[in-house]
Amino acid sequence: MHGIHPWQNEIKALHAAAPSMRFDGRMPLHIWQCAARDRLRKLLGLDRFRRCDDLFRVEYTEEKPDRIETRFVFQTEEGYFVPCIYVRPRKPLREKPPVMICLQGHSTGMHNSLGIVKYEGDGDNIESGDRDFALQCVEYGLSAVTVEQRCFGECGGTPRPDCYTTAMTALLSGRTLLGGRVWDILRLIDVLENHFAHDCDVGSVYCMGNSGGGTATIYATALDERIKGAIPSCAFCTFENSIGNKYHCACNYVPGIANYFDMAELCGMIAPRPLVVVTGKTDPIFPSDSAAEEFSRVRDIYYTEAGAAEKCVQVIGEGGHRFYKADAWPVFFRLTEKY
Repeated sequence: MHGIHPWQNEIKALHAAAPSMRFDGRMPLHIWQCAARDRLRKLLGLDRFRRCDDLFRVEYTEEKPDRIETRFVFQTEEGYFVPCIYVRPRKPLREKPPVMICLQGHSTGMHNSLGIVKYEGDGDNIESGDRDFALQCVEYGLSAVTVEQRCFGECGGTPRPDCYTTAMTALLSGRTLLGGRVWDILRLIDVLENHFAHDCDVGSVYCMGNSGGGTATIYATALDERIKGAIPSCAFCTFENSIGNKYHCACNYVPGIANYFDMAELCGMIAPRPLVVVTGKTDPIFPSDSAAEEFSRVRDIYYTEAGAAEKCVQVIGEGGHRFYKADAWPVFFRLTEKY
């Protein structure tokens, strides 16, 4: 073969891409954020998603010693339904507690957030990676809602994630699989407002997730200010040094996004809301050195401009591609003044 490999050629093109919508201080940050969100919606193909009746339906309610679980399904697009489990702690932080949207990454499904072992490997995935997010919320007195993301678990990925065909097919009509996941999260907030306002503080909705769940957390929080803060884990890095340089699932890719934004810009849309970026020091697919450099841009440019540099913190865990509950939760509660 003569010359460089085609992938190396694309890396050169990615490296040369100049994100045209980086904030440069020539307009107020909130004006930039509005324009950036509009562009991001188009890149994700969200203009091709249509609202519909949620057809909300409770499937069961189950009482447990430390919590009450309500499983429900709702419609986000005509004919497409999303299963979720809403969890209320027996000892809530207050009468109407804040609620955390819990998003698993590439796993066997949302049951991991509840510490439930359904398939081979679930136990290790949960215990070694602190992925029982909903149970952690209960421990701290927060309500939680688990979401089955597209192509994971019950939504087309049982027992293993199955993203590739869906992600590629979505591109043919100008949509993205990631956009679909974000759409479901935003419609879930509608459901919380319409059906759970009696039970939780729908003005205090937060979002967390690891890996693919962390990616969806970042994009959804960037787009919807109803999400008051976020804890994305092992999903933050420059595009070039993560999804451009390592093998990743097709669901991570948004056509043309590097011409407008890098990850710092996405998180810049979150400012000044509390943001805890969790990084594994030895994460092989979201390298910590590049993550730290990009995080500095988020804090020093966007959060500083918003007058909220203290609301943006990176937590670096002593390990790989996983969540770090002992490190992340105290920071989250300090930033949200609930600890």
